[in-house]
Amino acid sequence: MSAPNPTQRTGRLSTLAAAFVIARRDFVAILWSRSFIFFLLGPLFPLIVGGLAGGVGSEIRHSAERPQLGMVLAGDDIDALLTAQKALAPHLDSLPELVVVRRLKPGESADPAAALHDTGTNGGNLAAILSGSAAHPVLTGPKGRIIDWQGSVSILSARATGHGPDAFPQVALAPTATSTADQATGRLVTAQGAQTLLFLLIMLLAGMVLSNLVEEKGNKIIEVLAAAIPMDAVFLGKLFAMLAVSLVGISVWAATIGGVHLIGGGQTLQSLPTPAVGWPLFVALGIVYFSMGYLLLGSVFLTVGSMASTVREVQTLSMPVTMMQLLVFFFATYAMAHQGTPTEYAAIAFPFSSPFTMLARAAIHGEIWPHLAALGWQVLCVAVFVRGGAHIFRRRVMQSGPQGARGQKRRLWSILRGRQAG
Repeated sequence: MSAPNPTQRTGRLSTLAAAFVIARRDFVAILWSRSFIFFLLGPLFPLIVGGLAGGVGSEIRHSAERPQLGMVLAGDDIDALLTAQKALAPHLDSLPELVVVRRLKPGESADPAAALHDTGTNGGNLAAILSGSAAHPVLTGPKGRIIDWQGSVSILSARATGHGPDAFPQVALAPTATSTADQATGRLVTAQGAQTLLFLLIMLLAGMVLSNLVEEKGNKIIEVLAAAIPMDAVFLGKLFAMLAVSLVGISVWAATIGGVHLIGGGQTLQSLPTPAVGWPLFVALGIVYFSMGYLLLGSVFLTVGSMASTVREVQTLSMPVTMMQLLVFFFATYAMAHQGTPTEYAAIAFPFSSPFTMLARAAIHGEIWPHLAALGWQVLCVAVFVRGGAHIFRRRVMQSGPQGARGQKRRLWSILRGRQAG
């Protein structure tokens, strides 16, 4: 028998090609299995939990800044009203917070509605505009808001103009459709809902890689694959196959829930609080951030699965990962309520909380370039975690069994030598 030529091709697939083969195999096997039907029914339970926890969404309104009443008045009227507010604030909790939007010069006029929708004024938290004069105030803003503030503004005007306790100025109302404060509150609610949905989906779907891996370790399929293709390819293939299956499941759930919702006459996206980047880009970013978060957590779960040989061991080892993910979610939620602080920047930089924090930022702020930078950072982190996880995966899986892969090779070599002797 001639010695093998070292330059001859062995026929072994490259890592990427082998990973594609594993991904296609797992994707097709799971998609056409009966268990996939139960997999699609799984989100019914998180949806029930999410509905029960929906009341928590009202809490996020308290984290928003206090709505402000902007003043577009002459300088003397502004000073008089600020003095009146300072005097009455200790006695009346219902008084709005007054901010100066524009001091008008004698004979100058301004459009209150335009000032109301100026998001660059005072952080974009104006709920209404006070114009006219201290003696004849005019409130411009959403109808419900200005009706609530009508009495407080009348009291302020009476104090500022020196009216008696029984003579309060009449406050004219000029209703508008919305205000920047209401818009900011709606975007904050959208951000929290998106974060919660992203967390539920990742936690629900990322754990599937564990059961699949333990099953194949138990029936020795992993060892057969290890003999044919690189273990790094097995890791990559399984990770991206489960991501593809998850995206298929999310598509089915979204289509089903959306169809039922529309048939039942529910709200459409246009009637919900619109995110700062708009719905099309927000949905696209949600898919991308889900993929990044899934790959990060999935690589950790695959690494944990390589260290376990039974379902009980999987549950024991995965519990700390699950608890840490809950802490990460709370960290991202806390960062959302503290925009522009070091806490938010830390949540963006930390790989596991970055997808949640950036998705919330897309709902609140309209800038695009931070998402490009964050996605670049997340892709780098995914590459590092996948590479490190594949290395640990290869070492742990090849050591599975009573004697490990080295003992299996020795047994195989003994069998081959016995056949040659025979």
